Amino acid sequence: AVRWTIICTFSVLSVAARADFKARNCSEVREACVTKGFGFAHVPLQEIPGEHLRVCPQGNTCCTQEMEDKFGQQSKEDFDNLIGETSHELRSTFVSRHQRFDEFFLELLENTERSLNEMFVRTYGKPYMQNSEVFENLFAELKRYYTGGNVNLEEMLNDFWSRLLERMFTLLNSQYIITEDYLECISKYTDQLKPFGDVPRKLKAQVTRAFIAARTFVQGLSVGREVAMRVSKVSSTPACTRALTKMLYCPFCQGMPAVKACKNYCLNVMKGCLANQADLDPEWNLYIDAMLLVAQRLEGPFNIESVMEPIDVKISEAIMNMQDNSAQVSYRVFQGCGQPKPAGMTRSARGVSDVFNARFRPYSPEERPTTAAGTSLDRLVVDIKEKLKLSKKFWSNLPEAMCVEDKVTAGNASDEECWNGHTKGSYFPEVQKDGLTNQLNNPEVGVDITRPDTFIRQQIMALRVMTNKLKNAYNGNDIYFQDSSK
Repeated sequence: AVRWTIICTFSVLSVAARADFKARNCSEVREACVTKGFGFAHVPLQEIPGEHLRVCPQGNTCCTQEMEDKFGQQSKEDFDNLIGETSHELRSTFVSRHQRFDEFFLELLENTERSLNEMFVRTYGKPYMQNSEVFENLFAELKRYYTGGNVNLEEMLNDFWSRLLERMFTLLNSQYIITEDYLECISKYTDQLKPFGDVPRKLKAQVTRAFIAARTFVQGLSVGREVAMRVSKVSSTPACTRALTKMLYCPFCQGMPAVKACKNYCLNVMKGCLANQADLDPEWNLYIDAMLLVAQRLEGPFNIESVMEPIDVKISEAIMNMQDNSAQVSYRVFQGCGQPKPAGMTRSARGVSDVFNARFRPYSPEERPTTAAGTSLDRLVVDIKEKLKLSKKFWSNLPEAMCVEDKVTAGNASDEECWNGHTKGSYFPEVQKDGLTNQLNNPEVGVDITRPDTFIRQQIMALRVMTNKLKNAYNGNDIYFQDSSK
């Protein structure tokens, strides 16, 4: 033991002697501190004994207690800023794409309603205008569903056709007094009569699938946005802050402020500091895969744009079917519900022919409404698919992304030219794997692998729930959402 002490003392003395005037001079450190904006009360002119240091090596040092403490605070800030910069693109992608899709879907609904209204006013005139609230209600309910309301789409669409049948039956049989009770009787026959032909059945399938996919996809973007924003704000633990201080600022104390950390050293520090974030990765990747599946549906059979744009034409076709079948429908209803009482001459004088005298004429292509939000769904989907693919494995790649060359690590400098936590020289420990359980033997950061971060676990659960909703939407199924946030 005595011999070892003598050797150590000798090596320290020889280093001191070899760089007598350079190592003892702290002028480089003073300049670097000024450049970085540190307002220290006192920076030693020359090295002082370092037994007061708690994080950096305790030999001769250019650091006072105040400097080491400030370096600790700064390390925490640097880490937060670095996560902020590294995750900026991911966060802004989810924020902007959520907004774009949301605006697109809402505008599509508005355009479709306006288009239907204009066409029906022109085609059906007064009878439509007197009953337009049936259609207004349809669009209000579609919008309420899309924005997170608890609307059963199938029931709502069935109700729409029932209301429409009641109004049309009353109009087409204006020579009779049709009471509320009589209308209730009619609604029982809707399924048997199929007064609107096959349109309601086809439209129900198309609208339901398209709206489930659109709503779920936008909610998926919202969840991705929230998770990315929350996780990128998780602050460092005291053990992580110590490791960061040692890596980023202890070179200052050793009189070599320009020397950056060795790459593998930085990776171990970041893997320890970001252990919980890395555990988000498996669930995040499953969520991205599910988003990509629903995106495929939005391009194909569940494309809400191709369902909604011609909805006016399809509903008009249904009205025509009802008109063509009106005599048969009325006959069947009279059989089931009895003959209603005749009205006075005043009403019957208005013949059936007046009711929907204008025959439906289809739009010519140039009259088609302008696309929603100045784009098309296909274009939006192509863009988001590319962005989603890029965000896979984001959380497990974070340590690598944080160890930015020249800013945090020594870059291409040779192994001996980087800071290894003790001095300028090679870093020998092996790089740890990702995630919490793999940090048991992390040489740089003390990580309690038995205590996962509860906040990150909550985000993992949020992703899991969303992935389940997306998988259901992919199959055309709806899960009633507990929360109504969009």
